[in-house]
Amino acid sequence: MTVRVNTLDDGAIARWDAYVERASGATFFHRSGWKRVLERAFGHRTHFLYAERAGELLGVLPLAEVKSLLFGHSLSSLPFCVYGGIVADTPEAARVLRREACRLADSLGVGALELRNDRASDSDWPVKDLYYTFRKRIAADDEVNLKAIPNRQRAMIRKGVKEGLHSEWDDGVDRLYRVYAESVRNLGTPVFSARYLRILREVFARDCTVLMITQEGQDVAGVMSFYFRDEVLPYYSGSISRARSIRGVNHFMYWELMRSAAAEGYRLFDFGRSKIGTGPFSFKKNYGFEPQPLPYEYYLVKADALPDVNPSNPKYRALINTWTRLPLPVANAVGPYIARSLG
Repeated sequence: MTVRVNTLDDGAIARWDAYVERASGATFFHRSGWKRVLERAFGHRTHFLYAERAGELLGVLPLAEVKSLLFGHSLSSLPFCVYGGIVADTPEAARVLRREACRLADSLGVGALELRNDRASDSDWPVKDLYYTFRKRIAADDEVNLKAIPNRQRAMIRKGVKEGLHSEWDDGVDRLYRVYAESVRNLGTPVFSARYLRILREVFARDCTVLMITQEGQDVAGVMSFYFRDEVLPYYSGSISRARSIRGVNHFMYWELMRSAAAEGYRLFDFGRSKIGTGPFSFKKNYGFEPQPLPYEYYLVKADALPDVNPSNPKYRALINTWTRLPLPVANAVGPYIARSLG
C-alpha cells in the first residue's frame, strides 16, 4: 500500500510520541512537544510531518519556519535544537518525507531547508562541517565515571569542592535565567526570554530539570537539562562573571549532573554540540569526550550558498563586540526579539 505523508494534529500526538520513543534514530528533539514550544515561545509556524501506511506510523520529520529581516527565511528540522532530520523505518518512508519537505520548502519560498542530522544520509545534499557533538556512555559507579575524566579535569572538580561549591535542584527558571542571561551577554549573544525556559519546563515536565551551583548561598552557575530514554542532555547553561575567579565551576557542575543522572539510571551523557575551534569544543574534548561530526544537510531554494548564521561568521563580529558591552538590563530587554530568529 502507498506510504502517505500527513501533518501532525492533536489526534496523532500520542502515536507520534510513541513512535519517537521506540524509533532507533529518534532524539529528544523529535518529540511532539517541540511543536507547542516553538509556536508558544516564538510564534514560529510548524510543519510536523509523519509518514504512515495502512494506519501504521513509519517515520517523522518535525519542521519549523523562521522568518527574520536580519537572518532570512528558513525551514529547519529543528530550530533551537541540536538534532533533527528524518527518522524512518523504511527507505520508502524516508524518501516520501524528504520529497514532501522539499515541496514544502519550494512552496514557502525559503532560502534553504536544513536537516540537522546526527548521522550522514545518502541524499548527496550539501553538508556543513561546523558542528560536532559529544556523547559518551556512563556507568552506575561514580568512581568509574570519575576515572574516565582526564586527570587535569578531575583536579578541577576537586578544586570546585574545595571552593565550597554546592549543587541543588530548582523547581523554577528565574535563578537559572539570571545566571544564563549574564553569561550569554558576556559572550556577545542575545538571550532568549525567560518565558521560553518556562514553556520548556511546562511542556517537558519531569524530562526538563534545572541544577544550580552555589557558593556561600549565592548562585554562580546553572544548567537546564533534558532527559530522553537513558540519556541526559545538559542544554542551556551559564555562569556569572564572578565565577571566572572560582576554580572548577563548570567542571564541578557537569560532574554533579553526571553523578546524579547515573544514580537515577541514565547511561548516556550527551554534552551537546559545539563549533569546531571554539572554547566549548575544547572543554568537552578535554573532559574526556570524543567529538563526532554533525552532518547538517541543506536543500537550497532561494539561497545561493549554505546559510552561515553563527557567531564565527566575521560579518557578525562587530555586533558581538557591541553586545558584550551592553548593560545587562538592556541586553535582557532587547535580546529576546533577536534571539527568536537565531534558531
